[in-house]
Amino acid sequence: MHVSKRSHLKVDQAKSAFAEGNARWTNKDLDPVPRHERKWGVTSIIAYWISDAFNAATWQFASGIIAIGLSWKEALGIVALAFFIISFVIAANGAIGVIHHAPFPVLARASWGFWGSYVAIVSRAILAIFWFAIQTMNGANTVRVMLGAIWPSFLTMKNHIPASQGIETNTMISFLLFWLAQIPFLYMHPNNLRWLFMVKSVVVPVAWIAILIWAFKSTDGGDMWDRPATITGSAYSWAFLSSLTSVIGNYATLSVNQADFSRYSRVSVKWQLLYVPMLPIIFTFIAFIGIAASSAGAVKYGTLQWDPMALIANWPNRACRFFAAFSFALAALGVNISANSLSAANDLTAMFPRYVNIRRGQLLCAVLCWALVPWKILASAGSFLNFMAAYAVFLGPIAAIMVWDFWLIHRGKYDTLALYQPHSIYRYNQFLVNWRAVVSFLVGVAPNLPGFINSINPSIEVGVGAHPYQFGWLLGFVGTSIVYVGLEKMFPPRETLIERAVLPDEIYESNGYGADRIEGQSLDDEEEGRTGEKVGFKQRLQKML
Repeated sequence: MHVSKRSHLKVDQAKSAFAEGNARWTNKDLDPVPRHERKWGVTSIIAYWISDAFNAATWQFASGIIAIGLSWKEALGIVALAFFIISFVIAANGAIGVIHHAPFPVLARASWGFWGSYVAIVSRAILAIFWFAIQTMNGANTVRVMLGAIWPSFLTMKNHIPASQGIETNTMISFLLFWLAQIPFLYMHPNNLRWLFMVKSVVVPVAWIAILIWAFKSTDGGDMWDRPATITGSAYSWAFLSSLTSVIGNYATLSVNQADFSRYSRVSVKWQLLYVPMLPIIFTFIAFIGIAASSAGAVKYGTLQWDPMALIANWPNRACRFFAAFSFALAALGVNISANSLSAANDLTAMFPRYVNIRRGQLLCAVLCWALVPWKILASAGSFLNFMAAYAVFLGPIAAIMVWDFWLIHRGKYDTLALYQPHSIYRYNQFLVNWRAVVSFLVGVAPNLPGFINSINPSIEVGVGAHPYQFGWLLGFVGTSIVYVGLEKMFPPRETLIERAVLPDEIYESNGYGADRIEGQSLDDEEEGRTGEKVGFKQRLQKML
């Protein structure tokens, strides 16, 4: 029998209560995580967030805030407030993943419709792939410092790459080495990545606390601690809002796709509330380390270096340079996987479920990294980086729609099986699009467009139209929330308003998948009281399949 080459590229669709016979909309990696594969406990969750927080971007949060005229105290206050706000959204969307154990691209179908969900999926995929490339370049800079500490002449190696390429030979070698170091972790199943996050959550904090001790032991701290804010009045207010939005924007992606990780949780949904006190504390502490170390470096070396690699490069001790740079390399590795490659992989899997799974999606993201030539982006395309940072304003409306749709409109009741059946209750119309979500998204984004355009091309004058963009995430989130809830109340999609949640475990049990592994195990706290009603469920299940 002739087998086409194309068939060899297809991913495994076998033995799935959801994917079997429905290859266009799901595969094994998009299916809800079975009970025996849920391995993330409380320790894993905490390690994940500590790991995610410790990265160079968090270190530098305060730099931009202080640079525009605010004091260090105000900078730390803004970081704390930003993560206090975003932590509620992360917890709310993460809880949906704990309850239904499905990834973000699948959960988005409930509020957007099947084809409508691609607005959210494609938006996040674009960000994730580009930021993976840029973070890989940042990781390359840490490897360059590490190699320079071991082999000093590496930093003065003769360059064989034309200057027009925006990168030198030693940096290209460093880029290749860091890129290769990521490959084994991209090949790992997300359940096993928790070990990477646990190691990072120990090694990196210890190294950075050591840097904090160095900062206070080596100098008197510098004059940054005595600098007051240099702006007042309306300029101060706009600077405050702009800085708040900038910090929130850095984690706007995870506020949307937290379910990609929480779906592997084996603990109760209430543990998602841990984010609310934990995130502001951790991120503010790291920003404080960045302020202290940079201020000490300014006193000791005569130049204020917010870039930690530039600061570490001044240290005379080669061993200290190596291990400090190694901690930043590990930090970059962890955050690139948690925030970028795995996010892109879930999105690519949702777009091409016949041919892409999470493993292939992560490797594809790594390959695309080279095609984007991030060294050129960082070297010469400031406006493009502004665009990528500004793109976060689109994620506020997406997060708002998902939060309110689940918790308010549907009162925490989704039908998990229907999320995988395109002609189910989440069909909405013949176009498989929830028009309410699309209209709300456009309303939330529209006020930010003048400022968004100006941020990309400052030569385009937009006048006061730039102000809404300065608090774009908050404006988009609030505006979209009001419009979406209003439309859903005025034009309720009654077919989606079910009396009880249909959870993945009862579907697995009803179909006999994994029954030998979950037999005799009690349901999680969030599932108690919901699975008792099974009258007519098997008949409805058979009809839908």
